[in-house]
Amino acid sequence: MHDKLKIRGARHHNLKNVNLDIPKNKLVVISGLSGSGKSTLAFDTIYAEGQRRYVESLSAYARQFLEMMDKPDVDSIEGLSPAISIQQKTTSKNPRSTVGTTTEIYDYMRLLYARIGIPHCVKCGRKISNQSVESICESVFKDFDEKQILILAPLIQRKKGTYEKLFEQMKKDGYSRARVDGQIIVLEDEIPSLDRQKWHNIEIVVDRLKASKAEKSRLFEAIQTGLKAAKGSVLVSSDKDEKIFSQNNACPYCGLTVGEIEPRTFSFNSPFGSCKACHGLGVKMEFDEDLVIPDKTKSILDGAIVPWSGRFSAFRRQELRSVGKKFGFDLMTPINKMKPEHLRVILQGTDQRINFNYESQTTESRWAYTNSFEG
Repeated sequence: MHDKLKIRGARHHNLKNVNLDIPKNKLVVISGLSGSGKSTLAFDTIYAEGQRRYVESLSAYARQFLEMMDKPDVDSIEGLSPAISIQQKTTSKNPRSTVGTTTEIYDYMRLLYARIGIPHCVKCGRKISNQSVESICESVFKDFDEKQILILAPLIQRKKGTYEKLFEQMKKDGYSRARVDGQIIVLEDEIPSLDRQKWHNIEIVVDRLKASKAEKSRLFEAIQTGLKAAKGSVLVSSDKDEKIFSQNNACPYCGLTVGEIEPRTFSFNSPFGSCKACHGLGVKMEFDEDLVIPDKTKSILDGAIVPWSGRFSAFRRQELRSVGKKFGFDLMTPINKMKPEHLRVILQGTDQRINFNYESQTTESRWAYTNSFEG
């Protein structure tokens, strides 16, 4: 394999019989005066020949959909790989623009990820897949070949409680056995007494069988029953291993659901793919508390919060009185003596509904309304 791109006798446009060796797998910059042939060498010679050779390697059917570039005026080019050219474009500055979006490479990346991407749970890292009953059966035959297995319907996974009503309902539904915290119990004999303060796992024992092709119809029916009982999940267990399958687009262990992967999932300019904190800008806007409250020995009524000490100070004071009444703080208290949670409500706001009362000193009007406080 050539470690250099060897160009001999390049005479395209204003190139004058140029001979050149360019190292491969390196960042190479072509510089020079305007009109010296930089673009001719890079785009009209190297890129054009690389693209032309690539297109010629395709079938006649594929070539009819692609533009064939003219062969450049050059004696030979050795060590040339398929080439990609990024077009120069003058655009207006946009905070959402990146090299990928401006050159439209990002659009192809989104299509690629949407087609070959495999979602994983952000909590446990396991693969998330949407499986049919047929594919679950095939996986069971592959992973538990000729082994004795239990088909279980996981109803409770790592949750606290006693679950007496759940066991009674299992009996009414016709199930005779369950696995509670790893132990098989017979529901007809007794209802287990569980510690309310401990985590528990409870599964219905749907069937016990051998994972062989001879039992395919029985396995199919058991998996269907388990999926229905556990609302889309089924657990297959042997003496040494167990595996959980899901018919939903969700993690069978954590319950985290994901939507169908689409190109817009990978777009930071779309509400479906953008970060919820920065909304796709890559920067989270926050205020500097020391600039908002430069003198923490002052109280709110003394003008401690600088942005609220101007023309809207009267409105803000009455608004904050209602907030203080709700959360139990006084506007005469110096900022440095306020509880942190009270200052957090003042600066960051709250989603709790607050009854506000406002009385205008100029128009002698009164307002009363209920709303959250945005800070």
